[in-house]
Amino acid sequence: MACFLVPATEAAVTTIAEHVVKGKEERANKKKLTLSENSKTPFSHKLKWLNHMLWGGSALLAFEHIWHGEVTPWFPFLTAAGNPEDAMAMLHEMATTGVAMAVLVTAVWAGMVAVSNVIEKRPVIGTGKEIQ
Repeated sequence: MACFLVPATEAAVTTIAEHVVKGKEERANKKKLTLSENSKTPFSHKLKWLNHMLWGGSALLAFEHIWHGEVTPWFPFLTAAGNPEDAMAMLHEMATTGVAMAVLVTAVWAGMVAVSNVIEKRPVIGTGKEIQ
């Protein structure tokens, strides 16, 4: 019914956070960077990965809900919001399914960031810093 609203809300918050972090990174990068600092993926770029995952999933879920007639172009937009009994079911779905989806997507993103950090810490072949 409205489970896509939870990841969409998280996506809106993380989009704002991404822009704030990117601004701070740009102000911090006014100084000259070394090659090792410059080769790291900035955290704002990693936040962008999360944003893409959340916005894409929310858009796909919104399309699915529109397809099944659960979202309409007229007020109250969500068909479940017109009936108090359906509204309770909608809020329950948002609290269970929506939160679970948002947490799962965020956990997958955290795994991606962890793998990215491990890969970035490996020595670069050809720089004389290889493990022997």
